[in-house]
Amino acid sequence: MNQFETAKDAITWRGDGETLVVQAWGRDSLRVRSTRAGEVLDTDFALLEPEPVDVEITVDGDTATIVNGGVTAVLHASSGYDWQTQYTVFRCTLEFRDAQGRTLLRELGDGQALKLTAREFRPLPGGAHRLRAAFEPVAGEKLYGMGQYQQAILDLKGSTFELAHRNSQASVPFVMSSAGYGFFWHNPAIGSATFAANRTEWIAESTEQLDYWITAGATPAAIASAYAAATGHAPVMPEYGLGYWQCKLRYWNQEQLLEVAREHQRRGLPLDVIVADFFHWPKMGDFRFEEEFWPDPAAMVDELKEMGVELMVSVWPQVSVESENFAAFKKDNLLVRTERGLDVQMSFLGPSMFLDATNPRARERAWEILKRNYFDLGIKVFWLDEAEPEYGVYDFDNYRYHAGPNVQVGNVYPQAFSRMFYEGQRAAGQEEVVNLVRCAWAGSQRYGALVWSGDIHSSWADFRKQITAGLHMGVAGIPWFTTDIGGFSGGNIEDPGFRELLVRWFQFGAFCPVMRMHGDRQPWQPVKAADGSDRCGSGSANELWSFGDEVYEILVRYVRLREAMRPYTRRLMTEAHESGQPVMRGVFHEFPQDPVCWDLADQYMFGPDLLVAPVVEAHATERRVYLPEGASWTDLHTGASFEGGQWIEAAAPIDVIPVFARDGALAELVGTI
Repeated sequence: MNQFETAKDAITWRGDGETLVVQAWGRDSLRVRSTRAGEVLDTDFALLEPEPVDVEITVDGDTATIVNGGVTAVLHASSGYDWQTQYTVFRCTLEFRDAQGRTLLRELGDGQALKLTAREFRPLPGGAHRLRAAFEPVAGEKLYGMGQYQQAILDLKGSTFELAHRNSQASVPFVMSSAGYGFFWHNPAIGSATFAANRTEWIAESTEQLDYWITAGATPAAIASAYAAATGHAPVMPEYGLGYWQCKLRYWNQEQLLEVAREHQRRGLPLDVIVADFFHWPKMGDFRFEEEFWPDPAAMVDELKEMGVELMVSVWPQVSVESENFAAFKKDNLLVRTERGLDVQMSFLGPSMFLDATNPRARERAWEILKRNYFDLGIKVFWLDEAEPEYGVYDFDNYRYHAGPNVQVGNVYPQAFSRMFYEGQRAAGQEEVVNLVRCAWAGSQRYGALVWSGDIHSSWADFRKQITAGLHMGVAGIPWFTTDIGGFSGGNIEDPGFRELLVRWFQFGAFCPVMRMHGDRQPWQPVKAADGSDRCGSGSANELWSFGDEVYEILVRYVRLREAMRPYTRRLMTEAHESGQPVMRGVFHEFPQDPVCWDLADQYMFGPDLLVAPVVEAHATERRVYLPEGASWTDLHTGASFEGGQWIEAAAPIDVIPVFARDGALAELVGTI
């Protein structure tokens, strides 16, 4: 009896109603699919068609192997008589090895009398299954990636994760192991992932098949490159993505926004992008400016462009029940459907429903309106807020998309929302695209997604979490990352404690992939229309000059430093585009041979040449910094040189963030901090 079927690049095993396919999928990489419902599906939620590769397939009785460059899968088929059921049971287990024959990952064994199952399909009404995939992890491995979760944990071993999006949580299910592999759960279902000492488990609450991708690599850089090839590369970052972005909640009229840009000009301050935030529209989902407050947006865009500034506008995927577009969108099934209860999914200044971005017709129809009311005015940058989407209640099983039930496909929504804009802009002739978005899933990077970390609080604790968030997003294949400098909520511009936090966050922001000021500053300011009716209010001032002269001088220095780094930042964006390397990267990415670097949660590399150590404690005037072994380091503040492989105490007065250049690189920046 033949246990396996072989093809040019794949092995198939069938037994006990299951079909299992292991297929080469790019260099040094394999894709594994399994189903209890016939043949496996060719889903393309994030994985792209792979380049052809030469593989070696061998079958020896009950064992089959497929070798693709540096990764090998070994399939062990077995059968045995079950005395309880009194029939023969057929099983097939998987093990993955690297080029040296070391085990990278092995499916959970049956435990003999325990009768455990590594691929467990539990049937659900309608034909789908609840799926659990279980593996025996490599002892001592450290894990990184998984997207953005609000925690200050670097090594994810021992952590558990909800596979779902929330405001400030972006679930991107790719994990990289220090043991030399990357694992991508190619399934947008709501679920969970647990990386315990005794077991790794991935769960999809509802799905049609098991689908994951694994790659082997000798370094984090090699793994990052393979994953980018599998799910897509970030585009070329436009030049205006390299400088300073100014924003607040919210500039509420045309003249107010223009005057901020003019003041930058008068003071000689660099400015690349300024932002018109939410509720510049009459009703949510109208996708246009409200004429009373924005009487001539075309002239506004023209004046900004004359100053060398791009305008970014906020677009929410909600459509108010009072919007001029609501009836047509609902009639044509272009909105997300609520399975039970009231068909209202969010209420922010009134009830609304979400645009179904997984529906190609919805993307096309919405873009037609967006193009007419924004793009055709010269607006080329969009802020895709609420992209999770942020339901009023996260009842993940209560919503249905064109692509399927939310519980089965929901995590792909932010990718589809970014796709709507990217494809529309490219079709309209825009060559380089970057759009700010509050959430992402695997593949979002190829649609020009610049992910920011959501509505985080203005606190030192939340500030610390943004460092690990940025590092994990980079590992998870999203190289464009930013935060609300100063935090989104809770910052009073007159509070000395907040001003200190803002300075430290601003220094960190200068060494983020994109440097962007934003926040809902206190005290709050009401806004009314000419007829006396209320409009969404505005936070206090949030410009460089809004926090006192001492703070202003420090912020200006770092805005100018960001400008001086433009050639270097451009090079990092090229690396992200061409080879999938994160811009903001863990120190282990550059120094995997130094064991200390795998545990550095509050310092990081900005590209290959700058080690950045943000000050994340109030009132600190120095901080401990580790300088990795294998390089020499120059302090950009003092010009002092150090050999690697040691901890030092770095001076950090309020105007200084410790930054060190590697092996004499970027000598022109010495003394700029």
